[in-house]
Amino acid sequence: MEFHEKLQELRKSRGLTQEELAGILYVSRTAISKWESGRGYPSIDSLKEISSYFSVSIDDLLSGEKLISIAEKENKSNIRNICDLLFGIVDVCSFLLIILPLYPNSVEGFVYSVNLIAYTQATKFNYYMYWILFVALIAIGVMKIILTKIEWEKGHKILTGISMLLSIFAVLFLAMTREAYAITVTFILLVIKGMVLLKYSRASS
Repeated sequence: MEFHEKLQELRKSRGLTQEELAGILYVSRTAISKWESGRGYPSIDSLKEISSYFSVSIDDLLSGEKLISIAEKENKSNIRNICDLLFGIVDVCSFLLIILPLYPNSVEGFVYSVNLIAYTQATKFNYYMYWILFVALIAIGVMKIILTKIEWEKGHKILTGISMLLSIFAVLFLAMTREAYAITVTFILLVIKGMVLLKYSRASS
């Protein structure tokens, strides 16, 4: 007997509806319907809840091979979520490009390092471009973190792509405007994001 048949049989033996079982297991009714129709399997935590509630072992519910498969899939999903969270945090760290003294201001022959807020000797175009790029990266980072926290999978790839393009453009733009310190920080953040993305792609393969 397959898992979906066993779950259906166990639920009916207790006289429960799918909605009632969903409430007991703290999942949606859609999840129960999906499991009982054979279109998916529960997480390890949900399997433990099912096992405990119906007083059956997990081995009775699933074969060892299928259990290993679910565990591996869940592990990869967890790694992807961590990578998405780290990616977002790195983008939020772009606020360092605003608050750190990375920009040169010349006063009476002396050069002082100031933050972006106090930077007065860039052209208006360059100054506004810095703000647009850095604020956009911070906003993307915040969105990535929120999407990860609410486990909303849609939009992650698009945000990641936009973030990488913005970071590459920021590095090139800062190189053209010769902002040596700012470009160093931006490049380091870009490299970190590249490493996180590599880890993500390995977890997805």
